[in-house]
Amino acid sequence: MTGIRDHISLHADALVLRERRNNVLASNIANAATPGFKARDIDFASALDRAQGVGNLRASDDQHFTVGGGLAQGLGYRQNLNPALDGNTVELAVEQMEFSENTQRYQATLTLLNRKIAGLNQAIRGE
Repeated sequence: MTGIRDHISLHADALVLRERRNNVLASNIANAATPGFKARDIDFASALDRAQGVGNLRASDDQHFTVGGGLAQGLGYRQNLNPALDGNTVELAVEQMEFSENTQRYQATLTLLNRKIAGLNQAIRGE
């Protein structure tokens, strides 16, 4: 038997990751003029897989150690196309484009999650 959590967990995890990625991208944009700052980003697909427990290694017993860190993993350094002389790897145009795209995907995920919850509410009320 599946629970409500099973129906919304993917969208909820995606929403948390999208918010976290927006924070990372905003930090990159804010530090575009900081000498030596290294731009960071989240590998969204890999982080979502880890949050959902998808992967090669799984704990099949309560005494097994879990591998991966859920939503905490996936943060890495971005490879820039045009290196700056001061060591800063932020490319403002790239960061702004990634931020904009991620914000749109955040809104789409939020809409899907709201629709999923509305559908569950209708099912609970018997409509």
